[in-house]
Amino acid sequence: MNKLLTRTTLVCAIALGVGGCATQNDPHRQAKIGAAVGAVAGAVLGHQLDGKSGRYVGAAVGALAGGATGHYMDNQQREFEDALQREREANQLEIERLRDDTLKLTVDSEVSFDFGKADIKPTFRSSLDKLAQLIIKYDRTIVHVVGHTDNIGSDGFNQNLSEERALRVGDYLASYGVPRQRLRTEGRGEREPRASNDTEAGRQLNRRVEVFVKPVVEGQEQRAYESPRYY
Repeated sequence: MNKLLTRTTLVCAIALGVGGCATQNDPHRQAKIGAAVGAVAGAVLGHQLDGKSGRYVGAAVGALAGGATGHYMDNQQREFEDALQREREANQLEIERLRDDTLKLTVDSEVSFDFGKADIKPTFRSSLDKLAQLIIKYDRTIVHVVGHTDNIGSDGFNQNLSEERALRVGDYLASYGVPRQRLRTEGRGEREPRASNDTEAGRQLNRRVEVFVKPVVEGQEQRAYESPRYY
C-alpha cells in the first residue's frame, strides 16, 4: 500500500479516537481536537531537518514565504494588541516587535504568579486564554516561553523557579489547544535582568515571563526553533 495513504489513514483513525474522547460540554472542545489531530499528524509525518537545505521536512507547522512574513506578523501583532488591550493599559503586559519580525510579549509576574511560586494565578488565566486563541489562529509560528527572576534567593532556586514558571505557562497554552510541537520553554533565572536588582521596582521588572512568537519562514525554518537571544 502507498506509504502516504497508509499514514493518512492512521492519522484519520487516531483523530476519530481523539474526537470521541473530548467531552461535549468542553468549551475548548474543537480547539483541543484540532490541536490533537495536528500533533498526531506531526508525529506520523515526521519532523526532520534536511541538513543540506536547512528545511524541516514533513513538519506540522507551515512555513511563510519570505515576502509574506512582515504582513503576517503585522496582522498578528494588531490582533494581540487589540485582544490584550486591557492588560497593556494596566501595565501587566508589553508587546514589542523585534528586528527579525519576532513578537515579544513580556508578562509581569506580579499579576501572573505569587512571589516565589510557580502556580498561575486564576485571575491571569483569561489573559492566557486570549493569547492562546491567537497563537492557534496564527499557526505559522513557534512560541518560546522564557522565565526570569530577580536575584533574591540562591542561583539554583531562581533557575528552577524560572524553568517551572515557563513550563506552567507552556502547559496552560497546550491545555487550551496550542500544539505541543509549536511550544518551547526555558528558564534563565536571574541572568538577564531588565533593571537593577538594588531596588524593589527594579526587582519587580526582573520577575517576568517572556513569550517570543517567531515566524516560520520558508527555507529558514530552523531559525524559528532556535532559542531567542536578544540581550
